[in-house]
Amino acid sequence: MRFGGDHLPVWADGAGYLDPDTGEVLPTWDQALDQLDQDDQDDEAEPLHVLRFGDQMDIQSVLAGTPDADQLIQYLSKYLTKSLGDALGADDPRRKAHAERLLDALRFEPCAPTCPNWLRYGVQPKGAKAGMAPGRCKGKAHKPDHIGYAGRRVLVSRKWSNKTLTEHKQDRRTWVLEALGVEDEPVGPHRYIWRPVKPGDPELAPIGVRLLRSVHERQRWRNHMNQLQALGDGLDFSATEGRAA
Repeated sequence: MRFGGDHLPVWADGAGYLDPDTGEVLPTWDQALDQLDQDDQDDEAEPLHVLRFGDQMDIQSVLAGTPDADQLIQYLSKYLTKSLGDALGADDPRRKAHAERLLDALRFEPCAPTCPNWLRYGVQPKGAKAGMAPGRCKGKAHKPDHIGYAGRRVLVSRKWSNKTLTEHKQDRRTWVLEALGVEDEPVGPHRYIWRPVKPGDPELAPIGVRLLRSVHERQRWRNHMNQLQALGDGLDFSATEGRAA
């Protein structure tokens, strides 16, 4: 670490961040990476921290319609929506004090290439701009709910299916339209006009009404899909309606 406290790099228009003592322009993010590559070739680059995972792995496949599918999805949903900070606990004073020390340390640790904390190490963050200050990064890694973890808890879909989220949405749309017996015809780009609705617009219904409409629409879609599935299976929809609800 080169700078700390109030002794920090200063911004200069047209140049970027400068060393407050010498006036030297700090290396940009790309220049720092190039230097790191050179040090790596010279066997001089060493990581500051090394973290290794254990050997324990529990890999299970999840197939729709299997008895364990719902249980596995519920298990994943529980931990994917759980705050990482909850594990530290707030009832134990020692754990609480430890969490506070950890968050205070993480406040000044770089979390991403764009993190202002790189200025403490004499490197301009990626996309550097005026007003950056170490300890004031808004990245979620510095927040109590994440305690230093800023990555995704689940790999994006294309890592597994080689499809983007947009392509998955299109597949879902195609499946629903086929189930409804409706052709997937492209919608004209000028059929709808989208514009922001300002507060106080007389055509904007109250939030309670909008929520009820959304719930009603979802229920109507679900009932229609359940009816089509029942007909496809040769079942009486009236006998399955209560179970589907």
